[in-house]
Parts: sequence; C-alpha cells; structure tokens
Amino acid sequence: MSEFSTDLTQMWFLFLLLGVFAGLFVVFPFIKKERRITVDHDANAERIDIFHQRLEELKEELANQRIEKDSYNESVVELKRRLLNELSPEQSLTSRGDNRVLALTGIAFMVLVTGVFYYYTGSHRQIASWHEAVEKLPEYGERAVMQSGEPLNANELQAFALGLRTKLATAGDDAVAWMLLGRVAMSLNDFEMAMQAFDKALVMQPNNNNVLVNYSQALLIEGSEPSMNRAARMLSKVLKNDPTNIDAISLLALIAYERQDWKESKAAFEVLLSQLTKDDPRYEMIAGRIAEIEQKLGQQKDEPVAVKTGIVATVTISAELRNNIPKDSTLFVFAKAAEGPAMPLAVAKITNFNLPMTVNLDDSMAMMPELTLSKFSQVTVTARISNDGSVMPSDGELEGVSSVIELQQGENQLNVEISRVLTNTGK
Repeated sequence: MSEFSTDLTQMWFLFLLLGVFAGLFVVFPFIKKERRITVDHDANAERIDIFHQRLEELKEELANQRIEKDSYNESVVELKRRLLNELSPEQSLTSRGDNRVLALTGIAFMVLVTGVFYYYTGSHRQIASWHEAVEKLPEYGERAVMQSGEPLNANELQAFALGLRTKLATAGDDAVAWMLLGRVAMSLNDFEMAMQAFDKALVMQPNNNNVLVNYSQALLIEGSEPSMNRAARMLSKVLKNDPTNIDAISLLALIAYERQDWKESKAAFEVLLSQLTKDDPRYEMIAGRIAEIEQKLGQQKDEPVAVKTGIVATVTISAELRNNIPKDSTLFVFAKAAEGPAMPLAVAKITNFNLPMTVNLDDSMAMMPELTLSKFSQVTVTARISNDGSVMPSDGELEGVSSVIELQQGENQLNVEISRVLTNTGK
C-alpha cells in the first residue's frame, strides 16, 4: 500500500512541476522591463522651426508665381507628413505595474482552463477508482472467495480485477492471485485475460487441480479443437491425482458430448451421476442428459453402416497427345455416379503433374457431404487436363474417361487414359 501511495505522490509532484513551468511561460513575458524611450525636446523644436521656415518659402514662391497652386498644396502636405515622421515621442509610458496585473490574470486564466479541461477529459475519476480498488482488495477477496456478504456486482468485479493486477505488479507473482484474476476475468467474459492469468498460475503451480479445472473451463468456452484437446489433457491429469473430482468428470463429459462421442460421454455422465445424491439439483439434469445420449446411441444402431470405399486411379496419356500438354495446365481427376447426379462424388486437382501418375479418390474429397463414393455402387472416373484451371470443360482440353466400375469395399484399382481432344463444349 505504501508503494501505491508513493507512486501517487510522485505523480502529483510531476503535475506540480509541470504547472510551475507552464506558469513561468505565462508570467515571464509580462515581468520583463520595457525599454524607456528618451525624448530630445530641442531637436523637436528645431524641426518645427524648419517646417515653418520652409512653409514661408513656399508661400513666397506661390505669391511670385514661381510654382502652381497644385504644386504648392502638394508640397505643404509633404512637409507636414515629413514633420510627423521626424518628431520624437513626447513621453514614454512604463507599464510595469499594469504587467503585474496581466501576469496574475494570465495565471488565473491558465489555472481555470486547465482545471476545467482536466475535470472533463482527465483521468482523476479512474485514479480515484484505482485507489479505491486497491484499498478494498481484501474486502472484495473475502466476498468473492469466502462468499461472505453480498456477491460482487459487475463494477466491483472490474475493481477486483484492477486491484489484483496492481497487487501483482507491485508485490510480484502470486499463484493464488493469478488464479483469482483468471476466475474474475471469466466472470467478466474476458477469456483472453483469463487464459493469460491461468498460464501464469500454472507455471508456478503445474499440479494445482483448481488451476487446471478453471483453465479447462476457459479453454472449453474458447471452443477450438486444439483448446478442447488441451482441456482434456488437463482434466485427465486432475483425475489421475483425484479420481473423484466432480468438476473434472463433468467437464470431460461435456468435451465428449461436444465431440459427439456418445459412449465416452455417457460413461463420464454415469460416473458423475454416481457421485451425486438424488436431492442434488444437478441430479435430474444429468440423468436427463444420459437418457438423451442413450437415445442417440440407439439411433446410431438403427442406421445402416455406409461402405467405406476408395479409388486408386492410374492416369496415362496416349502417345499422340503427349506433346500437346499445355504449359502451366491443371490435371483434374474426378469420379461421377454412372447413373445419378451430375455432381462429382470426389475431385482431385493437381497443378504440378507428370504422367503417368496415380491419384487417390475417397469420401473426404466430396464436393457435397451427401454425395460421396460410399453411397453409390457404380461410377466412372474422368481425367482432364484443363487450360484455365477450371473443372468445367473447354474446347481444346485433353480428356479420358474410364469404363463403369462396380465399387467394392476398400480400394478399387482402375486405369484412365487421356486420349481425346474436347470440341463443341459450348464454351
């Protein structure tokens, strides 16, 4: 707590120092002494005498008609302008007393504007909240962990997380604090922060069952396949140390359920159900889930097992067309039902090929899940060298089609020879 107060003191000292520098920039221009201007009264009198003398001369020249009236008027104006430019000021004002007032006014204005700007845009509220979060960290921890008093609301959870991060930043790593931060982050739906916190806790206590279970929950919510695999490994580690850990069993059951591994899921839920009493509120829910899984297992027994088939096609090209293979062409090899949809059942696309070659086709290469090799008994295989990288036929492309074959379970061997040039394809 003392380190936190020291940080705040340093921050306010920096604010004060910046304020002093800003004040100097405002005050300094006003406290400089102004230069006094000296006045030479004799020089001004002499210039006025010269003006009157020259004016009399002009009048005399006008009277003797040596100059025109317009020239006279212009010369008089010019004389007056020159006299005004040459005269020195009659007095010099010193405004030092006034500058002090301006300086004080500038400082007051600067403080006022700064205060208003900081009030509306500054972080004083966040700083106050930060200070309060650190002060109330023990209270929040007691309410969250010991479940004493009112549960923490969303704002208090945010403050609890802030206090924990401050504690970890000032006091160093603490496995319990990292685990608490991860659980709070999960409550705030910040799963990225939760996993980072659990990672820290797990490095310090790799065999802590609570950390492993909580981390597994965060990974399951994230939901990717690598995360689920990692969660399963963590939960297996927990059950190795504590075979009756209900939380680990229930999470493993959920993983199996998400993967539609009904047998594994059913076994895990049954183990979980055996750990609960009938008056436990979770008992009925788990029993219902087991009944649902049993129904799914019954449906699987009633479904016919699809024959898993594959084709190994050896693709060759006739001697007449070997030299006609275009540069940068693409080889497509695909199987179609002999009688059925026009959509290929399996397609292989090969951009770098050298004939003859062997190509494998199976259910994983289907363009639509419901149209696979295993669901048809008779197929043909086509090999086509495409000029434009498209599976659709074009004039000038090279093609070969196998005879109709009867698919058997396992691998089906056949040969396809590319022996013709396509024409009249409509393209």
